[in-house]
Amino acid sequence: MAITDWPAAERPREKLIERGAEALGDAELLAIFLRTGLPGKSAVDLAGELLQRFGGLAPLLNASRRAFTAAPGLGDAKFVQLQAVLEMSRRYLRQNLIRGAALESAQATRDYLQAQLAGRPREVFACLFLDNRHRLIRYEELFAGTIDGASVHPREVVRRALELSAAALILAHNHPSGVAEPSSADRRITERLREALALVEVRVLDHFVIGDGESVSFAERGLL
Repeated sequence: MAITDWPAAERPREKLIERGAEALGDAELLAIFLRTGLPGKSAVDLAGELLQRFGGLAPLLNASRRAFTAAPGLGDAKFVQLQAVLEMSRRYLRQNLIRGAALESAQATRDYLQAQLAGRPREVFACLFLDNRHRLIRYEELFAGTIDGASVHPREVVRRALELSAAALILAHNHPSGVAEPSSADRRITERLREALALVEVRVLDHFVIGDGESVSFAERGLL
């Protein structure tokens, strides 16, 4: 049965208008993005099959172009459209962060870092450089690869903080495994960075470890 033949209250678009986007399931939201299904298959049915194929919404959104376009009902046009939507989301979150004080907007900070780092295929170490009122100066990704004492260089972080006249930093990195639990290496490099930055009177306010759909704050854990 085509979606147009469904009761109005069950159609994804009408349901979103009446009840808001949060009322829709993953397959319904994806169906709105897809707009059409395949012969004999509604957009919602196709969406459900795609979610099962990729293992959920996050893996689908983070899929490579090759994997994405190989799936039934998808192609380069949908891939380009999705990348544009994701980038608009990241810019929206960044603008929200810039307008507020990062220290007082912990959830905005967490949401922005989640959008930037979750689902990345390798570890990326990033910094939010803040002014003396804890407002965002700049977000930068400084190192990539395995995050440990050999790959993250405190002198480079200190140099960049001084160049930007930062008064404080929020550190962040992702775990490609999807598990956000800090490792012993994460704790060691955080302490090394905190000590190095303290020498130039730059405070480390927090270190977020980003996983799939979750994040851990060192400050909230009492690890700073």
